[in-house]
Amino acid sequence: MVVRIGAPRYGAAMTGEPLLTDLEVAAARSRRREAVTLQAIESNPLSPDQIEMFEMFERERWPHARRRAYILARVALLAAE
Repeated sequence: MVVRIGAPRYGAAMTGEPLLTDLEVAAARSRRREAVTLQAIESNPLSPDQIEMFEMFERERWPHARRRAYILARVALLAAE
């Protein structure tokens, strides 16, 4: 099942939040890659949709608070089903 939250693509100007720097994005990407590997080792791999979500966060340079809010909203939608 794919759950997509229909949020428009916009940057810091509309949200008031500073976007991540190149260094912060690189660190997040490194942590994600390590986490994906560890999840696979534990026989609990991320789905392609989950990987795409984290790649979107990096591509769009979302701050961590915004990422968390997005994930929590997604969980709430799944729980409501």
